[in-house]
This record gives sequence, structure tokens and C-alpha cells, in this order.
Amino acid sequence: MAGPAQAPTEDPAQELARLRAQLAERDQRLADMAAAHEEFLRAVSHDLRAPLRHITSYGPLVTEVLQEADGALPTGQALQEALEFLATMEQSARRMGRMLDALLALSRVARVPLHPQQLSRAEVADLIAQVQDALAPRAAGRAVQWQLTLAERPVYADAALLRQLLTELLDNALKFTRGREPAHIAITLAVEPPGASDATGAGDACTQGDPASAGSPGAPDSQGSAGGQVTLHVQDNGAGFAPAQSAGLFGVFQRLHRESEFDGVGAGLAVVRAIAQRHGGQASATATPGQGCTVCVTWPEKCS
Repeated sequence: MAGPAQAPTEDPAQELARLRAQLAERDQRLADMAAAHEEFLRAVSHDLRAPLRHITSYGPLVTEVLQEADGALPTGQALQEALEFLATMEQSARRMGRMLDALLALSRVARVPLHPQQLSRAEVADLIAQVQDALAPRAAGRAVQWQLTLAERPVYADAALLRQLLTELLDNALKFTRGREPAHIAITLAVEPPGASDATGAGDACTQGDPASAGSPGAPDSQGSAGGQVTLHVQDNGAGFAPAQSAGLFGVFQRLHRESEFDGVGAGLAVVRAIAQRHGGQASATATPGQGCTVCVTWPEKCS
């Protein structure tokens, strides 16, 4: 009498390949975490020193002005100097506060549980509409032309993190198109089926010839023929930047324009990169000075 049927066992070579791939993926994630930790420490130890230095430098100057007044209220030039010193200290304190808020946002992105879910075309469009409504004050009184092209196929992503990613990208696009009449912002979301990126080369659309990219280049290829790929482009006709200046664009507190020209502390694209990495993807950017910028984010169709 025949015994119970045995379940087919995995070929040893295939099992070894699978275990090696898992080990390589784990090693890459550890390397990414170490790099993020190092960048975080650099931001805290270096970038936060600038506003702190202003506060500690101008405080004694205010004290000196008050001491020279010999108990009376300073007047004339002395009063003007004291007010300027205090204004600089206030601006530096506010900037430090914004930088700390940015670091907290990055920390939350890294720690929050990832909940990928299937999002229909209508749900993605609704997310974009929510972001546009939230950013309406930045676009008030301006001529902004929006162009939206969304894939019919559903997208797998964490809805809350995708909304945050879109907020950072569209906020940047609105900021850097200030002065353009009209501003043009195009949002394109495509979903490539399994194997399509290998056949068409679309999988390299965000990184080919682009030095301003950030992701997990050493990780196993989760976006190739084994699975599909989601590609999000946000293109604008704003200030742009010189490609030669793009190194570290997705780093914390990295800026390519003076703060007097465009507000912000240079953390938005770092958040974009972190969210892309949480989904197993990457982010990149291309631009031409004075002609605009395109930010591209890719992640596996079935992220986990």
C-alpha cells in the first residue's frame, strides 16, 4: 500500500540561491541603516552648529551693548545694533527649530510600520488632490498648470507615506516654479508589468546617466524581470539646477540655492529618498538650470 504523498522539496541549488539573495538583501539594508545613521550624526554635529553659532555669538554682543548703556535703555545706533543682533538670534533659533522638525520627520519615516496596500487609480488621484488642497496657500495668486497622467493598473504602497512623498515633491515643485508664468507641474505615475522594464529598458529611466540618485544600488534587483515596477515622475519648469552641483542632492540639509531665494532647510528630498527606500525603491533627479527639474521615484510593484 502506497504511503502518503511527499511534498516536493526545493532544489538545493535554488534554496541556496534564495538564501544568498536574502542574506544580500539583509546586508544591504544594514548598510543603508548605517549610512543613514552616519548622515544623521553628521547633520546633528555639523549642520546644526551654524544656527547655534549665531545664537552663541550674537548673545554676548547684545550683552556688550547693554553694558555700554550703563543701566539706561540703549538709543540711536546702539539700539539699532542690539535689535539687529536679536533679530539674527531669533532667525537662527527658528531655523534650528525647522531643522529639528526635519530630523524628526526623517526619524518617523524610518520607524513607522510599513502598510502597503493596493491603491486604485481613483485612490491615487484622490491622494494627489488632497496634497494639492493642502498646498493651495503656496499656489495662491499664481497661474499653475497641473498635468496628471496615472496608470490604470493599481499601485501597491503605504498610503500615508505615499501622501507624504507627494507632499514633499509637489511642495518643491511649487516652490521652485515661483516666478514662472505659468508654472507647469506634471505628475506621471506608471506601472510596468513583470518583465516589461527588462524588455524596454524602462527600469533605468530614473538612473541612466544621472548622478543625482539615491537608493539601494547594492540590493538584489527587486524591480527587474521577477516583478513589476512603479515609476513616479514629478516634472516642473522651475529654477532647475546644474547637474555638476547635484552630488548629495538627496542628503539631509543639502541645498543648491540660497535660502534668500527659496525657503526651506533642504530636507524634503531626503524624506523622499527615505520613503522610497522603505518601499525597496530609489529616487533620482535630472535638471537644467532655468528650465526645470524632474524627480523620479521607483519601487517594486509588490513592495513589502
